[in-house]
Order: sequence, then C-alpha cells, then structure tokens
Amino acid sequence: MLPILAADALLPARYQMAISLGWHILIAAFGVGFPAMIFVAHRRGLRGDPAGLVLAQRWAKVSGVLFALGAVSGTILSFELGLLWPGMMGAFGDVIGPAFAWEGLAFFTEAIFLGIYLYGWNRLPPRTHLLTLVPVALAGVVGSFSVIAANAWMNSPAGFDIVDGTVTDIDPIAAIFNDAVWLQWIHMLFAAYMVVGFTVAGVYALGRLRGRDDGAHRLGFVIPFAFASVATLLQPVIGHLAGERLAEAQPSKFAAIELVPETIDGAPLTIGGVLIDGEVRYGIQIPNLGSLISTGSPDARVIGLDDLPEGAELPASLVHLSFQLMVGIGFSLVALVLWYWFRRWRGGDLLAASDWFRRGVVVAGPAAMTALIAGWIVTEVGRQPWIVYGVMRVDEAVTDAGWIWWSLTTIVVVYASMTVFGALVLRAMSRRWREGGEMRVPYGPDTEDDEVGTHVPAGVPGPGSDGS
Repeated sequence: MLPILAADALLPARYQMAISLGWHILIAAFGVGFPAMIFVAHRRGLRGDPAGLVLAQRWAKVSGVLFALGAVSGTILSFELGLLWPGMMGAFGDVIGPAFAWEGLAFFTEAIFLGIYLYGWNRLPPRTHLLTLVPVALAGVVGSFSVIAANAWMNSPAGFDIVDGTVTDIDPIAAIFNDAVWLQWIHMLFAAYMVVGFTVAGVYALGRLRGRDDGAHRLGFVIPFAFASVATLLQPVIGHLAGERLAEAQPSKFAAIELVPETIDGAPLTIGGVLIDGEVRYGIQIPNLGSLISTGSPDARVIGLDDLPEGAELPASLVHLSFQLMVGIGFSLVALVLWYWFRRWRGGDLLAASDWFRRGVVVAGPAAMTALIAGWIVTEVGRQPWIVYGVMRVDEAVTDAGWIWWSLTTIVVVYASMTVFGALVLRAMSRRWREGGEMRVPYGPDTEDDEVGTHVPAGVPGPGSDGS
C-alpha cells in the first residue's frame, strides 16, 4: 500500500480508535466492577445463603466470557496505538510505556486468578476459593489505573522535557502520577461500578417483571444495585472537582463543555443549545451559574472559545451536548437510587411493589453505558486538536499508511462479530440456567431449595465442613 497524506488518514484513524475504545471500555468496566460483586455474593453464600453461591458461580462464568472478549479488544487497542499513532508512540513511547506494562501485569494476574476461581468450584476449600477473588478484583482496579494514567497523561503531560525537538529527561513515575490521574481514575472507577451494577441489577429486575421471584433474583438485584448506588451518589462530587480542575488546566475543553463562545465575567450555565456562527442557539441560559459552579464565584471570569489560538478549534457543540447527556443521565440515576433507598428506609420494597421502578432499573444499565461513552467523548474530543495536550497535535501523530480504510473496515467486522458472538453465548447460558441445566449449588446445604431457583444436590459439603 502506498503512503497517503496524514489528512486523508486522520478521519478513518479517528473512527477506528473511537469504535475500538468505545467497545472495549464497556467490556473493561465489567473487569473492574464485577469481581467485587461476585466476592460479596460468594461470601454471603458461605454464610448460609445458597442463592449467593448460585449467583457467584453464574456471574463468574459470565465474567469469564466478558474477560475473553475484553482480552481480544484490549490486544487490538494496544496494537492500534502504534499502528494508528506512530508519531506519538515513536516520540513518547518511553514516557508512557511503563503504564501499559503495569496494565499487562495486572491483566495476566486477573486472568490467572479468574481461571483458578472458575476451576476451583468443589476443588478448593471454600474460604480459600473465596480469597482467589481478591487478586482478581485488585488486578482489575490496578489495570484500570494504569490505562487511565496513560490517558490522563495525554490530558496533562508530565515526566519529560523536549530539547531541540527530542524527548529527554524521561521520568515514567512522574508521567504516571500526573496532575490529572487521580480525579480521572476515580471518576472512571465509579462509572465502571455504575455500569456493572445497574446492568446486572437490570437483568434481575427484568426477571421480576416476568414473574420470577426467588432468592437468586432478590439477591441478584440488591448486591449490584447497592454497589451502583454508592458510586452514583459519589460521582457528582468527583465530577465537580474534575470540572474545577479543567477550568484552569484545560480552559478550551471547559469552554466547550459550558459552551462559552466569548471570554466573560459571570458566565451563564447553558442547558442544551448548539454553537452556530459563534452564537449559542436553542439553549436555556441561567445567568452567572456557570462561573459559580466552576469557580465558586458568580462573577468569576471564564475563558471562552474566542481565546483559542488559530488552528486549535474543537467541535464545541459535540463536547457540550455529550457532557450534558452524561450529567442528565447521572442525575436521573441519582433520583432512581434515592427513590429506592428512601422507600426501603420507610419499610417498603420498590422491587416487589412497583413495575415502574423495575422498568427504570432495566433502562438504567443501558443509560449508564451511554453516560460512560458520552464522558469519553468529552475527554477525547474536548482535547482536540491535541493528542498530547499542548505538545503534539493529532495530525502530527497519525499514520500515513495506505491501508487505513481497510483496517477500519476490518475493525467494524471484527467488533460486530464479537458483539453477536458474546450476545449469543450469554443468551445461551441464561436460557440453560432458567431451565435448571448445569447448575449446582457448590458446597451448599444438603437440601432442595425452590426458593433459590435451583436444585441443591445431596452429599455436597456445607460451608462449615472440613477445609472451610
């Protein structure tokens, strides 16, 4: 293939990266958030609730399928960084390479112990078996930190100097622990627990809508919903702190988020709206509230899009609407969570009493995924035109290879195939479980418990048996 101009490769390279990153981040969220939920279910099972062991076994199998899909998409992403953006990786590979090395170690740790956990049913002592989930959960968290550290470095580059066009004085630790990493990582961590928690809870809420009312469905809802509730209520706090930082560190992104066309004292908060010919249209503006939220002062100056250097423009309307979609979904989920726990505090059970609540939980999973993708659009598009903020532009980093359109086509086919394959496998597993096939309560009580929704085989040692 003959080389092409960078301008010709830029659009397909962006599309390919967006598809790969968007697909992978949803799967990766389950690697971050699911193991802790499996741990809680398993621990409850060891304390005498057979539904907990049923759920732990089922969820671990689902986690195994998702981990396999994530391994494929993650491998693709690692190659894409070098193939699509050789300008960045060639110049800064030594700076951010250690972050990806940490992620690789975390990945293999997670794979090894997840395999041990899946294989260990009725082979390991129960408590030892439970503890194999700890490194799985920790590896997911460490792996997420490593990847987010690399992305945060692109937003807040550190750990190097440039002398005569050459990257020198490399400090990988300073690069990893850059100014943006902690808030961005915690924001993503909470988002992962929201996605996983609401998605899994939605599965059991849908089961309740279809008339299934057993111990597995009740516990299968409450564990992930509790995780999602904590993350949902804390997320606005982290988001606000991240927004305050952006106002100083990345004023162009902040101006796009708030849709501020001109630098102004006492910037309004714009709800909805798009930027047309330099003016905000079709939006609702609340005077001074933008400055108040971002700086704590209603009269503070907010840098506008008009102060951007020539050639540093970005698609502000897309960033603004993506941010508002993320925030709107986030506060809707806050309302859903508060509704449930308020009624629970008053002695009611919305899951049992309200079809509208159950429908809301079913929708909450896809909504949380949408908010996650919208947040990443804000992060990536809001950094434009920089791939390394203030240091290297995207068009300076992109490949000039002539195969880029073929690569994009291949990626679309690969990810569409993996989506169909994953959906079919998970659907088949769900159908088999509903029919009672291949499901035993491992080392559970010697009873047949219809309340659990599965048959408990005789002769299986209980939680207090030898080796527990």
